[in-house]
Amino acid sequence: MTTHADLAMVNLDSSDPAAHAAFYGHALGWEITHSEAEYAMITSSGGTSIGFGLVPGYTPPAWPDPTGVKRYHLDLTVDDVADAERDLVAAGATRPEHQPGGGRWTVLLDPIGQPFCLCPRRPE
Repeated sequence: MTTHADLAMVNLDSSDPAAHAAFYGHALGWEITHSEAEYAMITSSGGTSIGFGLVPGYTPPAWPDPTGVKRYHLDLTVDDVADAERDLVAAGATRPEHQPGGGRWTVLLDPIGQPFCLCPRRPE
């Protein structure tokens, strides 16, 4: 018998769960459904959730990191990468100098320093 699981949610380590959830809630347009110092959660209108859990002493990976110890990154698709970049930088993200991909996507660092990518939405 093969077991097939369903993904319930994604939980990410964080140095500041409430701020981390607020940033990604803004970026994705999702509702903050729980917010405390130790744990916060955002949820989409479809019920998908991302949780952010406090890890004392958490440090984000370096970017770029030639040792390859990056823990995760999120790819966010957007209609206009430049507009999304301006909005998310105003919300606390930063744009690192190193930008791989030849302009096909843009790497930003969220407010705790974790990299994520803005990717152009593909036409349907």
